[in-house]
Amino acid sequence: MLQSNNLTLIIGVAAGILTAASMLPQVFKTLKTKKAEHISPLMLIILICGVGLWFVYGVLKNDLPIIFTNGFSIVVNVFMLVLRWRYKNK
Repeated sequence: MLQSNNLTLIIGVAAGILTAASMLPQVFKTLKTKKAEHISPLMLIILICGVGLWFVYGVLKNDLPIIFTNGFSIVVNVFMLVLRWRYKNK
């Protein structure tokens, strides 16, 4: 039983880290090229809202992996939205 719980935790943390980091390549590309017109702001806003709800869910459940990974994801996605607005016409 204990091993199963550890495996579940490891899988959940790995999934959260990969999901939270999924926008990083796009952020780095946008910073490098200074072009972001191809990024949909509506998609980012919807994503931020969804991740924000996951964050609140993690807080309500007192689940630190959900809180930390989704908190990081919010920061990355908001930063990408700021880059979209900053570089939309370049």
